[in-house]
Amino acid sequence: MNSRLFPLLLGMLAAAGAVYPFAAHAQADSRPVIRAASGAEDIATLDPDRATSTNDVTVVAEIFNGLARFAPGSADPKSLEADLAESWQASSGSKVWTFHLRHGVQFQGGWGELTSADVVYSLKRAADPKRSSFAASFAEIDGVEAVDPYTVRVTLKYPDANFPGRVSNYHGGYIVSMKAAEKYGSQFGNHPVGTGPFAFGEHVTQQYVKLVANDQYFRGKPKLAGITWRMIPSDSDRELAFASGELDVIYGKREQRWVERERKRNGAHVDIFQPAEFRTLFINRTIKPLDNLKVREAIAESINIDEIMHYVGADVAVKGCSAVPPGYLGEDCSSGGYAYNVENARKLLAQAGYPNGVAIKSIVSNISAQRPIMEIIQAQLAKAGIKLDMQIVDHSTYQAQSRKDLSALVFYGAARYPDADIWLSEFYDSAASVNTPTAMSNFSHCSVADADIRAARVEPDLNRKLASWKSAQQKIHDDVCSVPLFGLLQVWVHSDKVQYGYDLKGSLNLAPLITEKTTLAAH
Repeated sequence: MNSRLFPLLLGMLAAAGAVYPFAAHAQADSRPVIRAASGAEDIATLDPDRATSTNDVTVVAEIFNGLARFAPGSADPKSLEADLAESWQASSGSKVWTFHLRHGVQFQGGWGELTSADVVYSLKRAADPKRSSFAASFAEIDGVEAVDPYTVRVTLKYPDANFPGRVSNYHGGYIVSMKAAEKYGSQFGNHPVGTGPFAFGEHVTQQYVKLVANDQYFRGKPKLAGITWRMIPSDSDRELAFASGELDVIYGKREQRWVERERKRNGAHVDIFQPAEFRTLFINRTIKPLDNLKVREAIAESINIDEIMHYVGADVAVKGCSAVPPGYLGEDCSSGGYAYNVENARKLLAQAGYPNGVAIKSIVSNISAQRPIMEIIQAQLAKAGIKLDMQIVDHSTYQAQSRKDLSALVFYGAARYPDADIWLSEFYDSAASVNTPTAMSNFSHCSVADADIRAARVEPDLNRKLASWKSAQQKIHDDVCSVPLFGLLQVWVHSDKVQYGYDLKGSLNLAPLITEKTTLAAH
């Protein structure tokens, strides 16, 4: 290529979206590039401390590492293993944790060797509400210090035997390059620098994100030249691209009928795996008449979860029984769900002063994992005299407006590190109420369980911790902060030319992890 034209080409790419020096290197690589689509309209950020959406986290997981990691193909905390830290020890009270880093790990793009300074910086950054969306999960950290270039000591405010899970390859646990993060500041999400098997190459808005192989990866040179994440929000367009061979891996529809159909497609393999994203209908009590307990009870008793489960299908859905998702440490079903009783729901509305019913508004995402379920709920509520005005918007608008208290009912699905503390803290502690300075995902502005949630957080005895979590779930149930619905398992499809390099049973980033061992046969 003419040397005068190359800078011009890079400038044109930069105008279309972010570009990284690795991009030019990838073009000369003879290894295959895997082509995937998650269903995203676009990514919002690749800053691991700000990446909250599934689509962003999917890409972030390829770029960064944690001190510990879930074994590839697993979402089970018992599978936790060494990653950037080759080992760690805890004090007898589990309040002081010492991590010993691998030597010689290099950041992508020539940003130098990983040292304890990067880890100290990353953990402090993750705990800073001004720089991290996961700060509440790191509030237990009292201090972080570099003992030497390869040793980091973390002191907690209270005992936490599960602390390595906090610093694993999951929300806020990723380690960033201190030098790169300081240079790019608030723009780090457009210039992410980690230690993972793939580095950021290029982002063209609403078209694709390209990642390229990090041949200096400490676990070995990747077998792929890179990954291209295409932006194809349409389910039918994504299916068509997969069927025609344009894509190797796609996000599927989490519906029984779709799964059964795809299983019959030649050359396709359907992956259904943990964790389930727990679907909950949050009731926003800041919007009248939902400040009335009887109205909230009427909503809860109008929803037939079994009917929803029948629609979604047994292979892809797990019915919930509590505010805490199925299978999480601390889940307690003793309070039970809400009985489906349309006649009683009508009586409750009348007792609340609404004999002719009520009308409420909900901002609803147009994605296939949400809109059809909300249409079923809309029809169910109507039988009890509850008119649900659904405003259908794109997913990013739904996220933004729901977090500004513009929706009376917020249908939300999420998966988190599987223990009750993180879930209750993010969705039911009043400090996490949306549209507040310390907002996380408490869409209902629930506050009745604050004391129990916070007591469990600092309780070293597991039995007493479990008792506090049980009490919290009972209070949340009785106050009808939400209607727990079901867990929706992850559904993806990959070509039989793709070999992940591990047995896919789970993935906390909610997508098949592409690793240095992943291969793609010739097309």
